[in-house]
Amino acid sequence: MTRDDGGFGIGPAPLVPAYSGLLAVGLGLRPDLSADRVLVALAEALPGRRIGCLATLDRRAREPGLLAAAAELGVPLLGYSVVRMAQVPVPTPSERVVAALGIPGVAEAAALLAGTGPLLVPRQVVGGVVVAATAARG
Repeated sequence: MTRDDGGFGIGPAPLVPAYSGLLAVGLGLRPDLSADRVLVALAEALPGRRIGCLATLDRRAREPGLLAAAAELGVPLLGYSVVRMAQVPVPTPSERVVAALGIPGVAEAAALLAGTGPLLVPRQVVGGVVVAATAARG
């Protein structure tokens, strides 16, 4: 999108997409979690909020429980590589994740990659599931 003033800061501000109310939710979790456990964590962390997509580490995006949770919600499940997540600065790095994967965090990085803008829901741990969220794209 371009400004009608040649981009020099005079005139109307650039257009930005309106917030649809949907969240891009980043998740950090251990293997073999059930869909029910993921759904309960989401309900507790994001009460009454609408989810547009789930996102996590690519190897976790193949987990049956997480796939089932995304299917139950009717949303896409996005997976990002460690290399891609390492490029995303996160506000609350986790020493545990740094030690295990060499990156500062999974949930916040996944949310920031999948969504747009800053975090709307900062990193929180609910029942062993780490949840963070930003506005969903589109």
